[in-house]
Amino acid sequence: MAVRDPIRDHYFEASLFRSRAIFAALICSTLLLLVAGRLFFLQGVGYSHYETLSTSNRVRLMALAPTRGRVFDRNGVLLAENQPTFSLELTPESVPDLPGTLARLRELLEFDEEDVVRLRKALRRNRPFEGIPLLNNLSDDEVARIAADRHRFPGVDIAARLSRHYPLADLTAHVLGYVGRIDERELQALDPNNYSGTSYVGKTGIEKQYEDLLHGSVGFQQVEVNAEGRILRVLEDMPPVPGRDIYLTLDITLQAAARDALGDYSGAVVALDPANGDVLAMISRPTFDPNLFVNGIPAATYADLSRAEKRPLFNRALSGQYPPGSVIKPFLALAALETGLQPPGRVQFCRGYYMLPNDERRYRDWKKRGHGAIDLHDAIAQSCDVYFYDLALRLGIDRISPYLEAFGFGQRSGIDSTGEAAGILPSRAWKRKLRNEPWFPGETLITGIGQGYLSATPLQLASATATLASGGVRMRPRLLAGVDAAPAARDTHGAQVLSRVEIVNEANWQHVAKAMEDVVHHFLGTAFTAHSDVTYRSAGKTGTAQVVAIAQDEEYDAEQLAFKLRDHALYVAYAPAQRPRIAVAVLVEHGGSGGSVAAPVARRVIDAYLRERSAASARED
Repeated sequence: MAVRDPIRDHYFEASLFRSRAIFAALICSTLLLLVAGRLFFLQGVGYSHYETLSTSNRVRLMALAPTRGRVFDRNGVLLAENQPTFSLELTPESVPDLPGTLARLRELLEFDEEDVVRLRKALRRNRPFEGIPLLNNLSDDEVARIAADRHRFPGVDIAARLSRHYPLADLTAHVLGYVGRIDERELQALDPNNYSGTSYVGKTGIEKQYEDLLHGSVGFQQVEVNAEGRILRVLEDMPPVPGRDIYLTLDITLQAAARDALGDYSGAVVALDPANGDVLAMISRPTFDPNLFVNGIPAATYADLSRAEKRPLFNRALSGQYPPGSVIKPFLALAALETGLQPPGRVQFCRGYYMLPNDERRYRDWKKRGHGAIDLHDAIAQSCDVYFYDLALRLGIDRISPYLEAFGFGQRSGIDSTGEAAGILPSRAWKRKLRNEPWFPGETLITGIGQGYLSATPLQLASATATLASGGVRMRPRLLAGVDAAPAARDTHGAQVLSRVEIVNEANWQHVAKAMEDVVHHFLGTAFTAHSDVTYRSAGKTGTAQVVAIAQDEEYDAEQLAFKLRDHALYVAYAPAQRPRIAVAVLVEHGGSGGSVAAPVARRVIDAYLRERSAASARED
């Protein structure tokens, strides 16, 4: 039996359909309005913003690194330059077989696994069409070998770029310092805009001190790129501003003379112009080749340098802190005279040792049998320790410390370089703060002969000697002579007076100066042997600084000691004696006698400088 459909309500169904149709139309209309509104916003309100974004995807700014400024000595001799160098680069997208390519390259060139690891790290950072360096500083022979077999190495190219070069290498290493690749720490401190495209920055010495002058200003190149970032064409150039050339006070001829005079000894030589603080020479030995650091020094090579027993990376001239030994005696003598503590003719009997009251310890003189009756003049000329034990005790540390401070001891000189140490100038307050202990009379005695806590850098010794030579005017040592061109007159250009030592009586200064002359020119003077045939007069003071203490019942025998425990040899001098043009400090590590080892080094430096000045004057005439 057939079932009949229930009666359908056509009116209700039509009404329901209309409602649904209207609702759907409203939704579609709303969506269309939203799309239209968004289109209006993109095409109208946000047009300029999105046009900029679109352009930035198509047009990019590429940084152009500036050429680093050069460095010259005072006479225009080139010390640091930029040389074209060749590097081997691989373009990943053009190298079909990277392992095979590296294996074939090993047949022609020498590179280690460290170079390969660095390459693979760069592969992950760079785009596939960008060249990545595998080796830097290729020799002409290496370039020729690659060029001859170029067809075997698709994607391998030789690129030329400018690289820092130090033509005199180790002769100027500690003064100039070196540049190296920017590390993460430096990247945080440097201006990211000005160092865009720059891989190198000054690490030490002049290169770091005058980084702002030498670096220059970055340039930019506006280029059009495709969706992959590949350059299609150059739209606009803004060339970089090269770094500025700088001229140093250094005299490279004198620098070489100081190096040769020091020879194979470890030590330092510093020569200053007393009139203006110019650093004429500054040598620290042993030294190193700064060119090794420019493009990244191999880890093994750096490890060898940093672990070497003689520490070639250590700048002894600025950072080395050594007991000054007897070179301190003229300053103590001057302190005693200027304070009125003692007249110059006061005689002290030296029997080879000195003893404090109620103390059994003997403070020994370098001359075992003593000097006999001796006055201040001869005590300086012959370097009598006993005389200065007594003098120091009567002066007291409370007068010694401030007077030495006036000559620059215990403080940085402010030289325009990096790594300068302050040395140690002991005092009651210093010892109480450092060790929470009182000051003892015996410590005053050994301070009087430049031992104990007292320490100074070779630069401080040269600066103090220059201050003595100039009548108490302490100049700031300086290395920069001029920018872009060496100044014609260096006597006043940029010279800075740090302080002046008060002169109570000019005769006191003359008395000390005459005693220092006799150190050199009197047959009993401790530096006479090294200067017996000189044709000019100079003033100096020898010093021998103990490295290890000797027990009361023992005798010092250098032959029985390990080399590293032998005494340091020191010598300070200025010349000519009447109108000083140069002040020199020499330190020879474990050299023994200042008179026989350090004084001849200074004599050769002074000879070279005065000979050069005499020749220059003759040319001008």
